[in-house]
Amino acid sequence: MPVSAILTDIEGTTSSISFVKDVLFPYARRALPGFVREHGDEPEVRRWLDVVATEHGSICSDDVIVETLRGWIDQDRKHTALKALQGLIWEAGYRDADFTAHVYPDTAPALRAWYDQGYPLYVYSSGSVPAQKLLFGHTDAGDLTPMFSGWFDTEVGGKREAGSYRVIADRIGVPAERILFLSDVVEELDAAREAGLQTRLIDRLDDYPVPREGDAVHGHLRATTFDAIELPH
Repeated sequence: MPVSAILTDIEGTTSSISFVKDVLFPYARRALPGFVREHGDEPEVRRWLDVVATEHGSICSDDVIVETLRGWIDQDRKHTALKALQGLIWEAGYRDADFTAHVYPDTAPALRAWYDQGYPLYVYSSGSVPAQKLLFGHTDAGDLTPMFSGWFDTEVGGKREAGSYRVIADRIGVPAERILFLSDVVEELDAAREAGLQTRLIDRLDDYPVPREGDAVHGHLRATTFDAIELPH
């Protein structure tokens, strides 16, 4: 079946797992106290701090809220308020050039080639859409955002739920069977396949030193780099 659109995951797919784990999360953890002191009265920041305070009725001071948020980072908790505040902190970090976002060397050339060939490109990640745009807007290879036609996060549903991919296909406006989903997580690919999408397991050796083969791939086609992906015509 020919491919009409390409949907890609980020962490472990376009970018190393270690960038998020070893750069973004520690940066947000370090920057939280100063960021809240400096920006805590701004409406967008205050809104999310108040969400945390309301959820934990005993919390009243910003210092306690910050420590709660830091604990959530340590637990890798997927909380909307934490994601939003992390995104605001990362925005400042990118703007100040404290870091750039890692993408694998084959990522940008492959995306550009697909874009030039007329394939609409989309992102689906557990990170918020603003965080996705920040990452692709400040990569080692420059601003890649103009190549993408749309962005999806867990607002459409969990990445291991087939219904999420049905929603995405409907919003893209392309039959599910003509969308190719790229991910390093087999269970996500299982859900996408259940929804009718085509799939490729991205099995990068930097992130997965032991290749996943045989039964471990659940029948999904496997590629170790983007430039090894052959698109069906």
